Amino acid sequence: MCVVLGVGYVLVLRLAAAVASPNGGEAETVALDGKVVGAANVGQSFTDVRYFWGRPSAVDYNGGGSGGSNKGTANPEYLAEVEQRVQDFLTAHPYLSRDEVPSEMVTASGSGLDPDISPRGAQVQVSRVAAARGLDTAVVRRLVDSLTQGPWLGLFGTSKVNVLRLNVALDEMQPAGAPGQVERTTGTEGASESDSTLTK
Repeated sequence: MCVVLGVGYVLVLRLAAAVASPNGGEAETVALDGKVVGAANVGQSFTDVRYFWGRPSAVDYNGGGSGGSNKGTANPEYLAEVEQRVQDFLTAHPYLSRDEVPSEMVTASGSGLDPDISPRGAQVQVSRVAAARGLDTAVVRRLVDSLTQGPWLGLFGTSKVNVLRLNVALDEMQPAGAPGQVERTTGTEGASESDSTLTK
């Protein structure tokens, strides 16, 4: 009986996911030129100046397991890590003041796999990305606006921008074969760990 109930419970959950969740309960993948480059709901590491960056990750965006640093906000090591991230972000974005650095861009999420950033987190990176790609800042800003998702039903959650979708859209704006395109992967497994880490 326990086996029957256990299997039945799993089947009911699987059926409910297939009916009620997006994409039939399967991972929603993102493609570029017909090839899968990652899963929309699993963050990836982007470090190249030509791309928008996501939040820091305590697990280096390892899709094999999520997690945070488990360090308290008063932990000296944690404070040193955040300070270093602030300095690195300011170095890459010299037009910002310290107070203008979004906290999300220097603090890791609880899962370490967060695929989204806030519109503010994306907008502060527009000038860097535009300059690195030779694009007009207004063009890049409009792209961010077009990919900004509002709260669900206009009430629940906050506005957000999916980093992978945004970076794929950037590559789609570039001529075919342009340098700095997102690397393709043959599947979604492991994509969050290294397939779009663009430090070469």
